[in-house]
Amino acid sequence: MPFFKKHIGYLTDNAVNPDKRRYAVVGEAPRHYIDLDMYPDTSKAILPRYWKEATEQYGEDTLAMHGIVPWHIQLVKYQLTEAFKERNIRRILRVAADLGHYIADANVPLHTTRNYNGQLTGQEGIHGFWESRLPELFSADYDFLVGPADYVYSPQKAAWRAVFQAHAALDSVLLFERELTHQFGEAKKYSFEERNGITVKVFSADFSQKYHAKLRGQVERQMRASVKMVGDFWYTCWVDAGQPDLRTLAALPISEEEQKADEAEKQSWLKRLLNVRSESD
Repeated sequence: MPFFKKHIGYLTDNAVNPDKRRYAVVGEAPRHYIDLDMYPDTSKAILPRYWKEATEQYGEDTLAMHGIVPWHIQLVKYQLTEAFKERNIRRILRVAADLGHYIADANVPLHTTRNYNGQLTGQEGIHGFWESRLPELFSADYDFLVGPADYVYSPQKAAWRAVFQAHAALDSVLLFERELTHQFGEAKKYSFEERNGITVKVFSADFSQKYHAKLRGQVERQMRASVKMVGDFWYTCWVDAGQPDLRTLAALPISEEEQKADEAEKQSWLKRLLNVRSESD
């Protein structure tokens, strides 16, 4: 608690790093999702839960094509455990933020299907609607107090359980939006708002409220599941690392050199994204 609480600002700022890397770093994009509906059967016999067995059966290219988030969560869990063992403040925080991001993605129903934005069913924009617009409007009333962290005896099972539970909610996500669109019509489905001096088209407050009510707390449940799972995994990594004294680490600041290294890395993502060469290159 003292360590993570002290660095909550860093964790907040860097939790979006995986998204920043998504289009700039080769191999990053598949880490955010898994298209479960691309596999004829997701039983353990067909879709191995461990990466080694999965690559032997399908090959890395096929797995990457359909997303690897449950396998990647297991890898990042190992990386965070090692960072705790090393007592490396910068690495602990960076990997913890990354792990939180991937876990949150795994709990989003639309991250478990190839129809991730409703593009296959004429429901384009539903991803941002569920993931951003609804929390923007209603999360102030959500309860994110989920109790103390618990040790995860099988991180592999926990990662797969998360994506399967999220996938089980997918039918409601798509069905209720389709029903309300038919009821409201396109004109009442959307409205316009001013944001940073720009007029943008958004899902209307009335449509959003009706959809949110039909989901009966689904967004809040999935967000709470993410919160609990992140805490459980962070705690598990710390325990598996031998429970190093984080009070001592909490007393140490992130050095100026480390801060500069973080900023330089983020700039490198931006350069690759924009395909811009620095003057010194």
